[in-house]
Amino acid sequence: MKIYVYAIARDEEKFAERWMTSMSEADGIYVLDTGSKDGTADKLRSLGAVVVREEFEPFRFDKARNRSLEFVPENADLCVCTDLDEEFTPGWRDAFERAASSGANAVKYRYVWNYLPDGKEGYVFWISKAHARRGFEWRHPVHEVVVPVSGGAKYAMADGVTLMHRPDPHKSRAGYLPLLELSVREDPTDDRNAHYLGREYMFHGRYEDAIAALKRHLELSTAVWRDERAASMRYISSCLSALGRRAEAEEWLMRACAEAPWLREPWLDAARQCLDGGMWHGAAYFAGRALAIERRSLSYINTPEAWGALPYDILSVALWNLGDREGAEEALKTALEHSPEDERLKQNLQYVSQNST
Repeated sequence: MKIYVYAIARDEEKFAERWMTSMSEADGIYVLDTGSKDGTADKLRSLGAVVVREEFEPFRFDKARNRSLEFVPENADLCVCTDLDEEFTPGWRDAFERAASSGANAVKYRYVWNYLPDGKEGYVFWISKAHARRGFEWRHPVHEVVVPVSGGAKYAMADGVTLMHRPDPHKSRAGYLPLLELSVREDPTDDRNAHYLGREYMFHGRYEDAIAALKRHLELSTAVWRDERAASMRYISSCLSALGRRAEAEEWLMRACAEAPWLREPWLDAARQCLDGGMWHGAAYFAGRALAIERRSLSYINTPEAWGALPYDILSVALWNLGDREGAEEALKTALEHSPEDERLKQNLQYVSQNST
């Protein structure tokens, strides 16, 4: 089986050696340099990659990735797209071969999008950027996805493989918003892009624009993935809270809980909202509902805080204020199992333990 890696890059010299080492299990590595000002291209070539330089004006990710795919040899059984700030766990190639040998033309694998300050995994979900040489193309100017254009996709899971994203925190992503706006103008019926645009407006503090975009996402006839719909409702609630419209924010959170009750995130947001308002019974109830969900989803919708110390932290505060000292102590102990270096949690546990009789 022939497996090749392909990528686009710009000013990624600092990651070149690490990336090439990780991708060395492939039969060949092909990179499209889109205008580096540093030594990215020379470094990659010296390490064995085939590098072509070509600039795009205006730049868009789908066009660049489709162009980079053109350099992959025609005899490829599997084309694996990664970025230079990513690396696979060793042995990924064998796992991909096993997955593809089932007759699949695309492979899914575990992805760690970020890491928390204490080194633990943050956002974790499953992605597929490994596919057959023909019949696939990249779409959308940003938040681009590779999709089948003929015959459909037959996916297989590459068990045991993790792609780890370790980006440069100082690299600007300022160009994402105008590219997202372009995505929506190009395909106004695409619910995914509408959701991403609303979220991006929220990140930029443009709350009214975010609310409008997120409501539009919910109105689209193709917006049927309830996990993402619930996320839009949560974001609307967050924007309304930032605008001081608390009653409306509460209403949207309740809608989010009803939309996807199998997710921890809506329940956790509701617990946090109750905690902020001093509604201890509500905080305890919603934190309990979140913790009753024991299985983390495989999609990007899941948040690291929902699976860390926070639900137990909120529960401990609520139970303490409700007079359940023993329950508060147990919740704090579990919270510390998730965040053993958290000094505030340590102090809270010490206080509760000393005052629980």
